[in-house]
Amino acid sequence: MVLHTVNQAPHSSQCLTDCLRVISAPAALLLIEDGSYAATVANAPLFDNLDCNIDCYVLLPDLEARGLLTLVSPRFTPISDCAFVALSTQCQRVQSWY
Repeated sequence: MVLHTVNQAPHSSQCLTDCLRVISAPAALLLIEDGSYAATVANAPLFDNLDCNIDCYVLLPDLEARGLLTLVSPRFTPISDCAFVALSTQCQRVQSWY
């Protein structure tokens, strides 16, 4: 399984669009830093065509730092830094999108 991490907001970069174009199951998607803005309900349509077998996560400290915790789409599971480390060790490779 590949873990894809995106650290840029969808309104300021193409990296999320590029990632969504190539990601395929089995895979996991983790939004970090400003990428956490994409995990909000307002941005949910960006993920309408994403395979439902792809697990979607967002880093909890980044949500909290940006005041987004109450705006998270149900498609995303907030995870801690420790869970991020565990997830990255479970994956065969990590693909970072900048």
